[in-house]
Amino acid sequence: MSMLKRILGNITPTKRTLFFVLADGFIFVFSLLVSYILKFGIREEVISFPYGYILNAIPLFMIVKYIVYFKLRLYQITWQYVGLNDLFNLLKANLISSGIIVLIYYIGYGNVPGWLPKSVIFAEFFISFILAGSLRISKRVFMEIFKPARLQRGKKTLIVGAGGTGEMIMRDMRKNNFEDYLPVAFLDNDRRKWNTYLHDRPVLGDINLLEDTVRNLDIQAVMIADHDLSLKEVKELYTTARRLDLKEIKIVPKLYSLTNVDITVKKLADIHVEDLINRQEIQVETEKIARFIENKKVLVTGAAGSIGSEIVRQIMLFNPEIIIIFEIDETEVFNLEKEIRERFPEMMTRTISVIGDIRDKHKVEAVFRRYKPDIIFSAAAYKHVPLMETNPDEAVKVNLFGTYNLCSAAHQNKVEKFINISTDKAVKPLSVMGRTKRIGEYIIQAFNNMSDTQYISVRFGNVLGSRGSVIPIFLDQIQKGGPVTVTHEDMKRYFMTIPESVTLVLQATLLGKGGEVMVLDMGEPILIKQIAEELIKLHNMEPTRDIEITYTGIRPGEKIFEEILTAEEGTNKTTHERVYVAIQSMKYSLTDIDELLSDFDKVIKNNWDDDLMKRMISDALKM
Repeated sequence: MSMLKRILGNITPTKRTLFFVLADGFIFVFSLLVSYILKFGIREEVISFPYGYILNAIPLFMIVKYIVYFKLRLYQITWQYVGLNDLFNLLKANLISSGIIVLIYYIGYGNVPGWLPKSVIFAEFFISFILAGSLRISKRVFMEIFKPARLQRGKKTLIVGAGGTGEMIMRDMRKNNFEDYLPVAFLDNDRRKWNTYLHDRPVLGDINLLEDTVRNLDIQAVMIADHDLSLKEVKELYTTARRLDLKEIKIVPKLYSLTNVDITVKKLADIHVEDLINRQEIQVETEKIARFIENKKVLVTGAAGSIGSEIVRQIMLFNPEIIIIFEIDETEVFNLEKEIRERFPEMMTRTISVIGDIRDKHKVEAVFRRYKPDIIFSAAAYKHVPLMETNPDEAVKVNLFGTYNLCSAAHQNKVEKFINISTDKAVKPLSVMGRTKRIGEYIIQAFNNMSDTQYISVRFGNVLGSRGSVIPIFLDQIQKGGPVTVTHEDMKRYFMTIPESVTLVLQATLLGKGGEVMVLDMGEPILIKQIAEELIKLHNMEPTRDIEITYTGIRPGEKIFEEILTAEEGTNKTTHERVYVAIQSMKYSLTDIDELLSDFDKVIKNNWDDDLMKRMISDALKM
């Protein structure tokens, strides 16, 4: 491998593709030669060997195979991370290629059967598949088995879960020579695994042994790889680890358990306290989501934000053809690219980053024309309620004009599906932010009535851990010793974690047929003060005694309680228990929308008047 690296220099995707193209060409010719030798044998009279047959066959086989290999993206693999899915794709490519050549044999032209025996097609299929597969898996075999082990100096790590996921994590650590993490033992609640060994590491017992194991083996990191653990058990593991002063506690994201993705250490997520707030379990139709997204071009706007970046992460699990990151914040795009490079290296060649603003109509249209996306997730919006109260013109520019620009471009380019991320603040809205998001829903519906594209809005409540949400604020206040500030003692909100919200958005995307406002069942609303109390307890402290909770009063545009549906709307059920469709009581035509935005445009250009803008936003919902 080091010799190859010296020859190629820095191995770029282009160089890697060129290497595999040339290597496959050699494999195709060699496989044909061996297949003809097996058919005709090696003869004493060299001149009698049917070289003409081989020269006729080589162009046919190479043209067919290269076309199929490129079509199935066999040259876009990441060599080091080749898995069973890649080998299955290779098998499929060889089956298709051989099938096409068999058709040529039977349908063919002139003297094809003379120089193309059936046995040669059959033998070439097996030989080329074995050789091409061996080449693609060679680096992984070398890294995991034959590469000399260096000094093992990674952090002593305890893996919770000795099943398939724990085994994959252990294998990934070994491949990396235990440079970052050195697994020393497993814990698992399955009695049948106790006192056994997994890759030479003992399975000591159940999770109740965590404290003793950490102390006895001087553990420095814990990785939770058991999807069968309950939320209560995960919370107990987390609190025990924190009490033992373990700084590194990682967990396999829940959605990974429902997909065929290979789990590596880099794909693990730091466990966050918001993951431990009591909530209902969410189940989704993963296979249907995979079929919907696979081999599609997906565009995500606001892609580096809290929701947008999680949409990107989850989309990457379902093998899209490309994913286009559209975002105005270049620093956050840089950080997101860095994360993708580390956690999803196989997706880097299929990720396109575009710095742009959805208010820029020409840039939006250019992106759609160039990349021809099939699916749009629109997560770009202004969302902070108090800031939009003092900047209503900006809320209009982004939440209305930006949404319109995206919808228009989707219509012009015949996008398959457009998903608008909405909010519970659009229900009986009192704030500028909520009102503009509600009008944004009407823009989505207006375009749906005039287009073949399916336009859908998905409305849900607050997400735990997003930027500006209560969790990061509370955590910062707890770390500073308090007090934790809550706006009102009775304030309630619907909450999900970011991954849960996005998973349900993907489910709602499947169910929507166009024109709907999909409503996510976010469980029971939670008192904000209850979240503050739970966070304090998770830090091994007591509310009031160790950390004080104070109440600051409601801010402009806020409500004590935010409804998911308006009283006059109601819902219709869908086939999923956590997704509903709001029955809309008021709709705009596209002509109405054009007139409304024209009025807003005149005020923005000619008269910077916040009060006038607020009145216009409010009046727009009374029409």
